[in-house]
Formats: sequence, C-alpha cells, structure tokens
Amino acid sequence: MSWKASARHGVREAPGGFALVQELLNTRAAMSYGPDLLAAVEDAQWWVTDALAMWSRSSGLPAPTLLLSAADLRSLRRLRSAFEQVVLAGSNQEPPGALPPADVPVSLAPDAAGWVRVVPTGRGTRWLASALWAEALLAQQAGIWPRLKLCHNAACRAAFFDTSRNNSGVWHDVSTCGNTANLRAFRERRRLLGHSRELHAGPGPQSH
Repeated sequence: MSWKASARHGVREAPGGFALVQELLNTRAAMSYGPDLLAAVEDAQWWVTDALAMWSRSSGLPAPTLLLSAADLRSLRRLRSAFEQVVLAGSNQEPPGALPPADVPVSLAPDAAGWVRVVPTGRGTRWLASALWAEALLAQQAGIWPRLKLCHNAACRAAFFDTSRNNSGVWHDVSTCGNTANLRAFRERRRLLGHSRELHAGPGPQSH
C-alpha cells in the first residue's frame, strides 16, 4: 500500500488508519518533492479521493465521497496547520502554546464482535476532520502517537513515522536532510573556530 502524499518523500508510513494524519501533513510542498496538494482543487480532489480509499481499506470503515470546493481547500489547510501544531507540541520541537480545538463530533458504535469503535461523523470536510482527530486519539491510546514527527529540517518538514528503538529520529531522511544539517553545523563550527583564533592571535606587529 502506498499513500501518495507521503510516498513523494519516501518516508516510512504510519500503521493502519493513522497514516491518514501523516498523509494530510505531507500534502504540504517541500523542497523538490512536489507541489502543495491543497493549493488547487484538482490536486486536492485527486489526493483526498485516493487517501480516503486507502483509509477505508486500512480501517475497515466506509468513507464518503468528498467533492471539494475552493472554500474546502482553505478549511483543509487550516486543519493541516492545526495538526502540525499538535505534532510539534507532542515532540517538543516547539514550545507548547494554545493548541487548536478539534471541535468535531465522533460516534461510538459496537462492531460485530462487541468491540466499541470510534466512527467519524459529519459531512464533507467536517467528516474528514472527524476521521483525522479520531485517528489521532486512537494513536495516542495505542502509544504510537509520539512516533509521528516532522523532519527537523525547516525547509522540509516531511511527516515520518519513527521506527527507531528509542524513538530518537529527527530527520525524515538522514542522507538528505540529516547530512545537509550536519554539513551546515560543521561549517558554522569552523567559522566560529577561525574567528576565535583571530581574537586570540591579537593584532599583528605595528610599523613605526
């Protein structure tokens, strides 16, 4: 299975329906991986149709057909920003502040085996918001929410699922964003070291 927004970044995908949250985050344009998938109705429609089909197969729940308008795109971009704030707060990448309220309903329904399931409700993008917040809640209950992270490269910010043993990953791809950051830090250390040596050397001999 390949969730298309996340596939652009080549990242490891979050398990099951939780990948829907990761998909929304990865619709944002980043470096050379492609455009913002929520910038134009045609791209957004292509993305949401595919993402909901994937979510339905992963979750075992039916998904509605969403037909998006330009106004819906503004709502989806706000929703994406809200999830970015929540993910960053959870991973301590940014100081916690006032986080946005979910303000969406969900239903609780027993399945055939008697287990109570969280079922998204609403219409249009409200249904999508309900599904996304429900997946966030389920991921937190399962203890896997902290493994969804945004790449520390501010120019990238790709959402990735950290599978490291101690949950210490910070780059979506060490060979690209990680090496770029390490090279930048190395050059900065050399620059500061050179400046420090100049200060300790003092002024050169004075001519009279």
